Amino acid sequence: MPRRKKLYEGKAKILYEGPEPGTLVQYFKDDATAYNAEKKDVIDGKGVLNNRLSEYFMNGLNQIGVPTHFIKRINMRGAVSDMPRACAPACAAAR
Repeated sequence: MPRRKKLYEGKAKILYEGPEPGTLVQYFKDDATAYNAEKKDVIDGKGVLNNRLSEYFMNGLNQIGVPTHFIKRINMRGAVSDMPRACAPACAAAR
């Protein structure tokens, strides 16, 4: 993935500027937290699994007419999404 401007980082994913205006790239991380982030660990493959599950559920919703932010999966850990539906207010403020 080419270097992109980071817009937001949370516990489970990082959001970057997308390849087209109005889009963003979601990068799914392997980090895991519990007990209000008091306990932290890395689970190998968690980000890959979360990306595939997200793709599966978003495609299923789109097929039955429910609009989602999902555009396409771009690699094992990344997906392109529509920014207006996926971006938190902090993400929009970072632009």
